[in-house]
Amino acid sequence: MQQTHPTVMKSADYEPVSSEERNLDVDFVTTARNNESVPMKDLCPDTVLGPYFSDGMRRVDYVLTYHIQKSGSTRRRSSRFGDNNFIQRLWRSLSTRSSRAPLQPKEDPEVAAQEHQTDYHEDDKRFKRDEFEENLRKTGLELEKDEESTIPGIGFLKIHAPWNVLCREAEFMKLKMPTKKVYEVKQGSNVVEKIRMFIHKVTAPLHPKVNTSRSQCEKPLCHAFSREKQHLFDLSDKNKFFDSKTRSSIVYEVLKRTKCMKPKYPLGLTSLLANGVYTSAYPLHDGDIVGVNAEPNDRKLLYEQWASYSVFYKYQPIGLIRKYFGEKVGLYFAWLGVYTQMLIPAAIIGVIVFLYGCATVDDNIPSMEICDPRNNITMCPLCDQACSYWKLVTACGTARASHLFDNAATVFFSVFMALWAVLFMEHWKRRQMRLNYVWDLTGFGEEEEEEHKDHNRAEYEFRVMQKKLKQEHSGLMDEKVKLTCTDRLPAYMTTVVMMGFMITVTFVIVFGVILYRISIKAALHMSSHPVVRYNIRATVKTTAAIINLIIIIVLDEIYGAIARWLTRLEVPKTDKSFEERLIFKTFILKFVNAFTPIVYLAFFRGRLVGRPGNYLYVVGSYRMEECAHAGCLMELCIQLCITMLGKQLIQNNLFEIGIPKLKKMLRKRKSELDSIQEQVLHNTLKRYEKDQLLGPFVGLNPEYMEMIIQFGMVTLFVASFPLAPLFALLNNIIEIRLDAKKFVTELRRPIAAKAKDIGIWYNLLRGLSKVAVIVNAFVIAFTSDFIPRLVYQYMYSPDGTLHGFVNHTLSYFNVTDFDPGTEPLQPMHLGYKVSVCRYKDYRDPPWSSTKYELSKEFWAILAARLAFVIVFQNVVMLMSDFVDWLIPDIPKDISLQIHKEKILMVELFMKEEQGKSTGSSKDTDCLQG
Repeated sequence: MQQTHPTVMKSADYEPVSSEERNLDVDFVTTARNNESVPMKDLCPDTVLGPYFSDGMRRVDYVLTYHIQKSGSTRRRSSRFGDNNFIQRLWRSLSTRSSRAPLQPKEDPEVAAQEHQTDYHEDDKRFKRDEFEENLRKTGLELEKDEESTIPGIGFLKIHAPWNVLCREAEFMKLKMPTKKVYEVKQGSNVVEKIRMFIHKVTAPLHPKVNTSRSQCEKPLCHAFSREKQHLFDLSDKNKFFDSKTRSSIVYEVLKRTKCMKPKYPLGLTSLLANGVYTSAYPLHDGDIVGVNAEPNDRKLLYEQWASYSVFYKYQPIGLIRKYFGEKVGLYFAWLGVYTQMLIPAAIIGVIVFLYGCATVDDNIPSMEICDPRNNITMCPLCDQACSYWKLVTACGTARASHLFDNAATVFFSVFMALWAVLFMEHWKRRQMRLNYVWDLTGFGEEEEEEHKDHNRAEYEFRVMQKKLKQEHSGLMDEKVKLTCTDRLPAYMTTVVMMGFMITVTFVIVFGVILYRISIKAALHMSSHPVVRYNIRATVKTTAAIINLIIIIVLDEIYGAIARWLTRLEVPKTDKSFEERLIFKTFILKFVNAFTPIVYLAFFRGRLVGRPGNYLYVVGSYRMEECAHAGCLMELCIQLCITMLGKQLIQNNLFEIGIPKLKKMLRKRKSELDSIQEQVLHNTLKRYEKDQLLGPFVGLNPEYMEMIIQFGMVTLFVASFPLAPLFALLNNIIEIRLDAKKFVTELRRPIAAKAKDIGIWYNLLRGLSKVAVIVNAFVIAFTSDFIPRLVYQYMYSPDGTLHGFVNHTLSYFNVTDFDPGTEPLQPMHLGYKVSVCRYKDYRDPPWSSTKYELSKEFWAILAARLAFVIVFQNVVMLMSDFVDWLIPDIPKDISLQIHKEKILMVELFMKEEQGKSTGSSKDTDCLQG
């Protein structure tokens, strides 16, 4: 009985298109066809290379591809270049390419096809395709097949939406379209808006050269499309009324609703892709960007004004990005642009703080005391037996370098960055609201989002069908079958166990790197080569940081795949639910992976050591690490620097630039074509064939995740690395153009998705900015020597300066109190016998009645540190909340324009009603007369 309804709609019963509806608005269709501007219409049907059907008239709005098995005679047909198999090799290479970040839901339906390929019988697949295509025709879509393409083994189904289908679906989807009414956008008159307009005029040369059809001072009044009110809309050019992005979105909505009903359960497009009935689905790019066929189009304009490194200093054409790729992609690049702009002042202040450290290093009293050989301070061994006593003066270089990042300006910079994070969030909210107004998303609410975007996922429907069949066999049938928490309980338990296991693995690996540092330090101390022994600390720090970086990059890829697997086990109902669960799991795993080594260096290293004669040992005889005399801040800085630069250079840029170029180079080496033949071959490919050779779009989540981790690096430990904003800024300048080039030239066009905000990513950013205040407070208080210096200067210094501070931080140890087997093997290494050595801690001396116990200075400094954390956190949080309250989320001029739009819309419909009433009264008068 169900087979009589070939298509299924979410909110209403969807019937096949009647003959009356097919002829609806036939005058518009006819006019559109007659007036349509077709660049390829004079060509023969088999030479049409643009995004058109073979008649050169109807535009291809969407493409489905499928596998075909040709007969032997067909296979023997030569390609355009006889013997060579360049296309076969190119297709084989591209079909095996994998995305570097498998952590996104199926924004491009092809992702499903790549994950769940099932070996269905070819005849069965063909029958399913025939039924599905017949159901598509009943909805009014026009189809055309091409099974004689240049790409071997691939058939193409081209889909075109005629005018009446576009109008019907636009009305159903409540798409906001421009009306004939155009009104003037008045700029705000307050100080903030005047400053904004002044900056806009000054930076005019930095704006991309993108021609806009309307002045920025004019805006068309937009309203949800209605076929009954077509006369209100600007239909002066019907070919451009629905642009290519909107047309493909409309077709995709129809494809999602259409079902293949012959199997045991309905198969939608996602299920057909997952089962291999179709191999890929994608909208077409507008045209070429280079070459003889590259006519003016939005893609070419984006390539010239956005995806080129020569325009790195210019603003992004956000409006054109949204027009071509949709609101969701447009919001990502708008957010990335705002983030990068906000990094400029942070980078400038960070460089000033660093230069301040450089300028004052020679005046820093503690480092001068360490570097003064006259002090003749003998330090206790850094490891058991292999290490001997050493002079404090040998730590001179480390002490001077630490001052570059551990100085009075560091506290100021931490406060500045906490306020910077709040200003960034507020600036983005205002920018987002402005874009919502310009893009007519102010009325895009939760109901529309739920109704049109949150279709049930194929995996969920399959599991529901399985549950329904089980209930039928058992005789227990519910009115509405759905997956409950009980059904998902095994998946939830698996998720909890696996997440805990992965986090434990991260901790174990970090502990392994700690053991590496301990053992390699002892090994280097035992070496007889002076070159090896020259700078042991720097060698151990750098190599350990590089090992941590490699582990982070490898585990990132593993954790992304595991997070996706766990999310699929939970069988979320909708794509939105799938995406949010996936983002949360991936963020937790990658955040722990990236920051665990940094957290260890900042808060644990040097605090779990013990003291000479009573050290803490792990795994038998491994003695826990100590910090350098100047503290662990320098090592934390090295770890942050290598991790941040390494992730940006290797994981982000090298993977995105190097690997595609390497693949391209290898393909060229394998190909027997020279560059001229290859170009000729490329020029003869049809538009949908060229797009098939591009990589599938796999979503924005990897791009967001990359930036969120960077934002954490910039804000969480900025007290130890003030140059982090500068490195992030330089990376993002490259990242924007790199992503732009990838979207325009290397990936298939994504399905345009509406969105009014960046979703869960905003909550993650806000959470990180809050945590950053606490983390930086603890870094300043416990990792740096800022608080001990203040306490000494104002409580213990005889002259109110830092003279004598180094001696104050060092405790005494009698070498006769070493445990047996731990004393140095070469006690005369310095040329004299050592009776007392020094170590960094606040403990009573050996001649005290409470020898080696924590001294009163230790407790005074601990109290000061805790007090600083409390004061810093509350003061900065209070200032942040004040800034948040001070800056309104919606710009005043935007709120006024939104109110003006509502008034104009009411006036427009009132005039229409008056016109109708006047017309009806005239007709009545005529009848009475």
